[in-house]
Amino acid sequence: AQQRHPLHPLLATKLHVPRSRTHLVPRAHLTQRLQQGAERALTLVSAPAGFGKTTLLAQWLAETRRPVAWLSLEPEDNDPTRFLSYLIAALQTLDPHIGTTALALLHTPQPPSPESVLAVLTNDLVSHEGGDVVLVLDDYHLLTADAIHHGMTFLLEHLPPQLHLILATRADPPFPLARLRTQGQLCEVRTADLRFGTAEASAFLQAVMGLDLEASAIATLESRTEGRIAGLQMAALSLQGRADISGFLAAFTGSHRF
Repeated sequence: AQQRHPLHPLLATKLHVPRSRTHLVPRAHLTQRLQQGAERALTLVSAPAGFGKTTLLAQWLAETRRPVAWLSLEPEDNDPTRFLSYLIAALQTLDPHIGTTALALLHTPQPPSPESVLAVLTNDLVSHEGGDVVLVLDDYHLLTADAIHHGMTFLLEHLPPQLHLILATRADPPFPLARLRTQGQLCEVRTADLRFGTAEASAFLQAVMGLDLEASAIATLESRTEGRIAGLQMAALSLQGRADISGFLAAFTGSHRF
């Protein structure tokens, strides 16, 4: 009987670039930073939940002309063979010939180390004639396997010039970030950058959520949510159709049920 592929079928939705929503607050200064960062080895979008990391990346990807491979990660991807299979599958959405040898290596009876597989993949990318490629790994904080971190560090240290890596994560990965920063190969977007200021909070609440609030109410919401986009959205949903706005604001804290 034919041996069943251990990962068959790969879940195609993990490889889909999220659709950029139509009603968004333009964040030109951040999309411009991502565009400039694509000339470097690694872009790190690092912030806690609710600060709009994935939304920002989708916004940038809708504007950029660069070919983009996307992989949404989950805890089950801590198996190195599964992770690398998905990583190669993401790149193959751009060109089905990328990584075929590396993929075959992964599914031999005794697969080599992630570094060995990534070395073959790197050579493949060096000879790739399709131009620059952006690889986005979303929710990288869900990966905890040392073997995967070591493999990704190896990839970063031997990154082919055609490949730019973007990580969206709630915690910094165990990569040599200080060295990349010193070499000018790291672009960073962090909590302070993603936090909505008063002007952006105002635009979000009024243009996106359809709330006509006084400046003092907007400032209160921006302060109480610390500019966290998800917090502003939850507060706005609670406020829609509510007459007693001042009463809500007086009681609104981080422990609000939403």
